[in-house]
Order: sequence, then C-alpha cells, then structure tokens
Amino acid sequence: MDLSFILLHLPFLISFLPSVFGCYTSIFNFGDSLSDTGNLYYTCSFPNPPNVCFFPYGETFFHRPTGRFSDGRLVLDFLAMSLGLPPVQPYQGVEKGITAEDFQKGLNFAVGGATALDLSFFEQRGIPNLPPTVDSLGNQFNSFNQSYSSICTSSPPKCKDIFKSSLFIMGEIGGNDYNYLFFDGRNIEELESLVLLVVNKIASVILELIELGVETLMVPSNLPIGCLPVYLEFYKTTSNESQFDPQNGCLKWLNQFSEYHNQQLQEQLKRIRVLHPHVHLIYVDYFNAAMRIYNAPKDFGLVEPLQVCCVDKNGSYYFPPPCGGAGTIVCDDPSKYASWDGLHLTEAAYELMATSIINGEFTFPQFSISCLQRNTSTQLLQLQ
Repeated sequence: MDLSFILLHLPFLISFLPSVFGCYTSIFNFGDSLSDTGNLYYTCSFPNPPNVCFFPYGETFFHRPTGRFSDGRLVLDFLAMSLGLPPVQPYQGVEKGITAEDFQKGLNFAVGGATALDLSFFEQRGIPNLPPTVDSLGNQFNSFNQSYSSICTSSPPKCKDIFKSSLFIMGEIGGNDYNYLFFDGRNIEELESLVLLVVNKIASVILELIELGVETLMVPSNLPIGCLPVYLEFYKTTSNESQFDPQNGCLKWLNQFSEYHNQQLQEQLKRIRVLHPHVHLIYVDYFNAAMRIYNAPKDFGLVEPLQVCCVDKNGSYYFPPPCGGAGTIVCDDPSKYASWDGLHLTEAAYELMATSIINGEFTFPQFSISCLQRNTSTQLLQLQ
C-alpha cells in the first residue's frame, strides 16, 4: 500500500486496528448514491449531466467532484480505510474491461439514483420525470455477474478464495424506490405496499451472491427520511405540529415508515440465516447511527442538523437537490453540518456514522465479532 495513504489516514486507522484491520482483502459494493464512489460520474459527458458532476461536490476532501454525493468521503470510504484498503473503485472506471486483477481488488457497482426494483416497475405506475441514468439492483448484479463469469470460469478456485476473503455490502438500496413515489405525491398505503417488494428484491440478490460462494455480507438499513431536509421541505405545508418529534424536529410518520422497511429487512435476513447458517450476514443499522446525530448534534460538534449546507441562490432545496447547479451557495464550514444537499449527508456525518458502525455499536451481530469468527473459521479449516 502507498505510504502516503497510510500516513494521511493513520489516526483513523489506529483507532480501529484492534478490531478489524486485516480481516478482508477487498470489498464488493452494491447500492445507490449513499455509496456511489464514481459510477454515475462516468455519465458526466452525456447531455444534461447530473449536478454531482460539478463543484462544490467533493470540495472538502478531494477538492474536486468525484461522483460522490457529498462534500467528501462516504461511509464506504471510511470502512475501506478502517480495513487498510484503498477506496473501492467504481466498476465503470475500469478501462478496457475488468481484469482478474481488478476483480481481486474488489469493485463498486453502486450508482447514484439506483433503485432496488427495475425501472419498468416505476414506468408502469406512471412515475414521471425519472432520471435517464436510473439503474437498478438487478442491473448492478448483472454487471457483477458478467465480470464474474468472464473472469472466474477459467479459474473457479481463485474466485472462491476471493469471495471467502472479501466483504460484500448490499446497500443501502431501496431509498430511491420510495423517493420517486413520495415526491410524486403517492399516499402512504401505496408506499407501504412497496416495502415487501423492495426487501424481497434485496434478499433475492443476497441469495444469488451466497450461491456464488460469498460468505460475508453487510446489509445497511435505510436512513431516517423524516430527518432529511428535502422531506421536511416537501411536507412542511401539510404537516401539523404534532407530527414533528419535539426532540429533533423530524417528521415522526416518515421515520416510522423507514423503521417499517428496516424491520421487514431484518425479518428477511433472519430467514436467510436459517437457510445459510455458515454465512456471516451483518445487519447495519444506518437508521440509529444517524438518529444519534439528529438527537444530540451538539455532542458531535454540529450545528442544527436539519439545516442544509449546499443550497441554491434562493436558499431553497428540493428533490432532486439543486446543489451543484448554477447559483449554488455553500456554507462556510461543512464539518459543522449533518446535511450536505438536503438528501445526502456531509463527510462529517458519514464519518460519525462510520465510526459507530466499525466499532460495532450498530451492527448485528457486531462487525468486529463477525470478522473474528470468520478468521477463526478459516484458520481452523487450514489446520484440518
């Protein structure tokens, strides 16, 4: 590994060395804008490129846009650093096709705007103005499977070893499935009927990965959407005071919807564990990792977390976020904010979430314990 990389991140790495360093050799990731490290960025040459192609996205850490929907790094970036790994490369950024060496290093298939369900599902329900770049979890798995088929057919044992030593992350995914319907004004009953479809799709792809030999998967929950400023803005004229949580100002009914998705997701994971007890399936509680920030922002050095750092010239924000467009106005210090553009979080908030996740506070079973168990199992097999 490059020495400058280690020195730059040494304080962060040291804090997690006892529990997770060296557990995995690579990461494979699926998801949406919460973990896209550059796949959507490769559409920036298209007509009408997304706002993430422009400054101030990426201003804090990279000092340029990288396709990350934040001012800097994401939870996935901090997780990779804690494992002593470089940032997970977007599969779209691999020139001249994905090689065995690329595959061995791990790949990120997450795309900003992605949904769990296929695009045809939303078209059939008359959802207007879907971004032309909308991807789906099924498409991401197909891209992964194509790489797997072309590389692993000639050397199945090698790929099996890669999968045993790799961490697979499934999500967060599903948030956009709900975003597109919520912001089209659909009622809560229709949204709730969507949840099982979304969760079942996530579960089906997890099962396909397990069939290929994947042994360790992390599955993040959805964020508390009732605390996202874009939702608060959208529903401010139709909400009364009793619908807001007095502790944090979040919309209670929207957070209850997020919790419903997360409960259904956990139920599916329980079923998969029964079917595949040898697989280390780790639920990552993004919801409560974020809620502790919204409930006590001053404990983490943040100002009011429902304020947005990056807004348009009129000081407004909406869906999709206007950050990066003409006349964008940015706060002086994003590290004091939780919300970057109204829908996505700042690097500071993502780092706080990542710290608690890596320490095992919001992983079930605990991430560090699962990692230790996997290494112990591997060592025992080698001794036989």
